[in-house]
Amino acid sequence: MAKYNKSFDLDRNDLELIEAALRLAVAREDDRSIDIRAAQELLGRLHNQKIFYRPRDGVYISG
Repeated sequence: MAKYNKSFDLDRNDLELIEAALRLAVAREDDRSIDIRAAQELLGRLHNQKIFYRPRDGVYISG
């Protein structure tokens, strides 16, 4: 019986490419080959796994 691979070796560029492809697929309303809700949920899970940088020292200026 096959087992799932729980360890992936993806770099930042790979994840950006996957996100861009998912966003493009969701934006195309005429393409019904994918489940739009599942794609949106996957994009959300990818976003939630990101670690955003915020400096501890000094004043934080966004933008």
